[in-house]
Amino acid sequence: MRKLFDETRINRLVLNNRFVRSATWEGMCEEDGRPTEKLASYYATLARGGVALIITGYAFIRPDGKQLPGQMGIHDSSFAPQMKALTAAVHDAGGKICLQMVHAGGQTSANTIGTRPVAPSALRTPQFPEDTAELSLQEIGEIVRLFGEGAARAKEYGFDAVQLHAAHGYLINQFLSPLTNRRVDNYGGSIENRCRLLLECYASARKAVGTEFPVLVKLNGDDNIPGGLVLEDALAAARMLDQEGIDAIEVSGGTPASGDLAPVRQGIATREQEAYNLPLAYRIKEAVSCPVMVVGGLRSFEIVEGIIRRGEADYISMSRPFIREPALVRRWEKGDEARATCISCNGCFKPGLKEKGIYCVVNKIERENKGVSL
Repeated sequence: MRKLFDETRINRLVLNNRFVRSATWEGMCEEDGRPTEKLASYYATLARGGVALIITGYAFIRPDGKQLPGQMGIHDSSFAPQMKALTAAVHDAGGKICLQMVHAGGQTSANTIGTRPVAPSALRTPQFPEDTAELSLQEIGEIVRLFGEGAARAKEYGFDAVQLHAAHGYLINQFLSPLTNRRVDNYGGSIENRCRLLLECYASARKAVGTEFPVLVKLNGDDNIPGGLVLEDALAAARMLDQEGIDAIEVSGGTPASGDLAPVRQGIATREQEAYNLPLAYRIKEAVSCPVMVVGGLRSFEIVEGIIRRGEADYISMSRPFIREPALVRRWEKGDEARATCISCNGCFKPGLKEKGIYCVVNKIERENKGVSL
């Protein structure tokens, strides 16, 4: 029987359980994207808490792909000392770490990057904060190359894997979505064409790191927005990735314009509200041979245990629960199977903007009420 605390492998990477810290923005990097000691310490705490694989916050492959302050970058070789210190901190704590790479595309702003945001097509959509400029074929080739260079740096710096962010409305997802991709060349139209950038970025990363280094992808099973990517498109993309040798697919859903069906949903108070991407992940798992991770509203031990036992997914990805309880996996492993204490308020992200680092504000309030300092 498959169990949560099985030892497993993704390619040559050995993991001591099936728990993954899904990527989130932490706001703990310098303005240029250089990681800080604070971020390294944060990841080490997660590793000590029992998370088998930590996926970093999204790292931009070039400055115009940055979305938020304090976001990590993987575009500059001068970051090598800080990157190596970060991976060493995780390894010393007994964990494994995967670098997530992204280009925000139209989901950034000129105020952030100093120039007009780029996207598959020049258009105005509720998904983008402002009008975008259409990428030329030469610029697309540059982006493909940079994903490969980022992967090569990650391997050199001691990361255990890389993940391409092809979900949540960022650039690769923008190419996958017929809502944001209106191109009439080989990158637009059919699902095969809309998958072209994703497959080229994967091939670029794979060539850079070799066959034995894990390359993962985060993929929307559905954009949850009229006109966007739907499950049938996601299944086609997943099958193509699987055929090309992707090592694992993490399944999510939604974009910032998806309303109540956005990627990070609030108010998950009942079991019925949990695992909201599981139906998508299960359909994708049925279609591929590679391991599948599921993320989205997972809070109850009984639910995540059942997902693994029944083979509905291969790994459990969580983010916000680990912000409140970094040692949640250890707690569950020791037999305390009470529900994760995260209340899905999303208050943890506000300090990332104001105080250069996310943390659970509910924990802080409770400690202050008890007279205990953080």
